[in-house]
Amino acid sequence: MIIDLIRHGEPEGGPKYRGATLDDPLSDKGWRQMREAVGDACPWQRIISSPMVRCRAFAEELAGRHGKPLTVIDDLREIGFGDWEGKTREMLLRERPEEVAAFYANPVENTPNGAEPVTEFLSRITGVLAALPHQYEEDHLLAVAHAGVIRAAIVFALRADANSLYHIHVPNAGFSRIMIDAQQTTLGFHNRPHVGLSRQ
Repeated sequence: MIIDLIRHGEPEGGPKYRGATLDDPLSDKGWRQMREAVGDACPWQRIISSPMVRCRAFAEELAGRHGKPLTVIDDLREIGFGDWEGKTREMLLRERPEEVAAFYANPVENTPNGAEPVTEFLSRITGVLAALPHQYEEDHLLAVAHAGVIRAAIVFALRADANSLYHIHVPNAGFSRIMIDAQQTTLGFHNRPHVGLSRQ
């Protein structure tokens, strides 16, 4: 199975930690980013999406425009950032620089207050991805998701250490691909800027 993943476009309010509770819709810029990335193509047989509106709204539009089945999967929501949600990185660096530095150096051991532990998040996303080939007959899916989800998919594909999660840059509306078969899961590509996506 081929799973292409696209990060949502920029939400209203610009960059900040939204996590699993703040559900801002896409801004006009965010809609443009997504439409330009995908264009008129829709090579996927099924679309899956996070339930959060910054992902789901575009997934619904794309599925409706091309007559593709859409499945919203609750466990594809973003990692929860607890007390960090609603704040920008600049705000956090001013308010609690040591906490931020510790988290990015070792997120497994330095969970922000009220946040979802990284190991639990990775287990949640890995569970979703591993189940997809058993749930759907289609073998080319598009997942409209979050930066954290795409990072987790790459960690899963590469069998990377959990602490590498935030060493992976994921831009708005960037495409990545993982491939799952009976033998292994592999990373096809990461951060492709536009669709141009065949099965090759």
